[in-house]
Amino acid sequence: MSQHPNHAASYTLFETAIGLCGLAWNERGIIGFQLPEDDAFRMQGRIARRFPGIVETPPPPDIQVVIADVVALMQGEARDLSAVPLDMDGVPDFDRRVYEIGRSIPPGRVLTYGEVASRLGIDNARAIGQALGRNPIAVIVPCHRVVAAGGKLGGFSANGGSTTKRRLLAIEDARRDESPTLFDLIS
Repeated sequence: MSQHPNHAASYTLFETAIGLCGLAWNERGIIGFQLPEDDAFRMQGRIARRFPGIVETPPPPDIQVVIADVVALMQGEARDLSAVPLDMDGVPDFDRRVYEIGRSIPPGRVLTYGEVASRLGIDNARAIGQALGRNPIAVIVPCHRVVAAGGKLGGFSANGGSTTKRRLLAIEDARRDESPTLFDLIS
């Protein structure tokens, strides 16, 4: 998949509560997010394969703000990343529509694949899962907040798979409804 031939892309690596992550951007917005790999070298290789010609660059102020929000989110702070500018050039229209719904799910909440499908007016939860599996901007497009029916986790194609998904949901203290958790009751 060729990425943004007319837009120079940059990336940076940064530490979070779940490990070293990567963020890629161009002048139009965020183009990629990389969850932790086994080491920084492997992560840099994966980013270079995803975005040929990308250059590691210190993040400008607007990207520093995004990174600070991601770091805070991964420390359990409720941060709304739904306004972060994205460059979805080359992302299929159906996937974009799925990601828009995903971005509307606040931290600490989840929807099922079927609920996302219903909001799109289709009856195909599998298509939702496939679109989320192609999500190039995990966490900022919070695909981890879309789960299977019946309390099951569902898939997660990012590095670490369902373990990473479970960890992200646990950090956010995610739940299906507005009822208080045990933590709410004792605080």
